[in-house]
Amino acid sequence: MSGRAVRAAAIAALVAACGPALGQSRAATVADAKEASGAVCATDRVDLRGDWGQAQFRIEIADDAAERAQGLMHRETLGRSRGMLFVYDDPRPVSFWMRNTLIPLDMVFVGPDGVVTRVHENAQPLDETPIDGGPGVLAVLEINGGLAGRMGIAEGSQLRHPAFGPDAAWSCDD
Repeated sequence: MSGRAVRAAAIAALVAACGPALGQSRAATVADAKEASGAVCATDRVDLRGDWGQAQFRIEIADDAAERAQGLMHRETLGRSRGMLFVYDDPRPVSFWMRNTLIPLDMVFVGPDGVVTRVHENAQPLDETPIDGGPGVLAVLEINGGLAGRMGIAEGSQLRHPAFGPDAAWSCDD
């Protein structure tokens, strides 16, 4: 391992050990540590895999209350390989709606291990009916409506992203 790689790994370990800086979320701290260590993950990308194969999406992160409240509201389009990953500091029950959301979306609910626990397909634009993600959700991936079904993304599929940490079913270290 080169001196630079050793220094990057040491910085990543130090950042991870010290925990989040003031005002920084758990997801951002983990992402910073992973990027410094040269891991295969990136904060603006999520990888998925399952019996159906693999996929990759370029994502925006919503990891604070204001960003999660805004989500994909008022957007008229979303690229085919684009999405938004909502990340929470701790696993929790979550519920979403489509208020002011102009495009149909699939919502992929994910546990702290990076495993999909539920998929809600084709949430209807502007519908204010609550969409229950269930308990123990650490993240939610929103992608274009109908895409999860066409690709085969389902309960049990795995996500790889720095937000899920080293103990994930498909970690950034794999």
